[in-house]
Amino acid sequence: MLYSSTTPEQKRVAFRAGLASGTLQQYPGAFNPLSARLIQEKGFDGVYISGAVLANDLGLPDIGLTTLTEVAVRAGQIARMTDLPCMVDADTGFGEPMNVARSVQELENAGLAGCHIEDQFNPKRCGHLDGKNVVDLETATKRIRAAADARRDSNFLIMARTDVRAADGLRAAQDRAKALVEAGADAIFPEAMQDLSEFAAIRDAVDVPILANMTEFGKSELFTSEQLAAVGVNMIIYPVTLLRSAMGAAERTLDAIKTDGTQQSAVEAMLTRARLYELVDYESYNHFDTSVFNFQVPGKH
Repeated sequence: MLYSSTTPEQKRVAFRAGLASGTLQQYPGAFNPLSARLIQEKGFDGVYISGAVLANDLGLPDIGLTTLTEVAVRAGQIARMTDLPCMVDADTGFGEPMNVARSVQELENAGLAGCHIEDQFNPKRCGHLDGKNVVDLETATKRIRAAADARRDSNFLIMARTDVRAADGLRAAQDRAKALVEAGADAIFPEAMQDLSEFAAIRDAVDVPILANMTEFGKSELFTSEQLAAVGVNMIIYPVTLLRSAMGAAERTLDAIKTDGTQQSAVEAMLTRARLYELVDYESYNHFDTSVFNFQVPGKH
């Protein structure tokens, strides 16, 4: 009932334990708090909160227009609905090193288990688009050093994302990954790898956990968890998958209403009333206070 019974501190410990377990961790992207609860019910290891999804949900492109406050508030709303650890996309850290430091503390306060900070210029662009620009090595390492120094909970995970592969090649990505780890990164997110051998090359370069971004319509093939585990990947994110699925279904339903004059043809694919009530846990509120909820949950519809 209400929010998670697991504390942020416990989630951070679980996040690090999962990454160290030797078992590949799968983190689907939540697009709202209720989808985070669904991710937990389906037995995943954790929840990812995509900066692109947060921007798109506001009707904005993923080019650095969202603010720290918007990201921290929405990410906190999502994180508090699940017992799973949640990692959030902190873009470029929302400014200079002091801003990065504040961002980390705000995300700690919001109950996140970790965040990743990237080495693009601000304004940034989606990691799977062409024409990205990355900052110099000194600027990139300053961001990570500021983030690592600012955290108050040593278990809050600082992940460094590097987009340098697209700009300067794989060898440059390996070298930058090493430098980011030396600056204090607990894990590495190499963006837009083109094949499994490139993930393996990053694995060879560093001895911290590495992440694979399995986003649709991007630079990387949609490799299976078995394929990625075989080259040493520790964690997979599916950042926009649920938002794309939900919006695709919404568009098809709207088309049906417009064409048929009724949503009847789309009803079979919808989440039922009973399942929705189950996800929001109506029954627990009934046990807590019958003045709040005092009717029967429907069985099938």
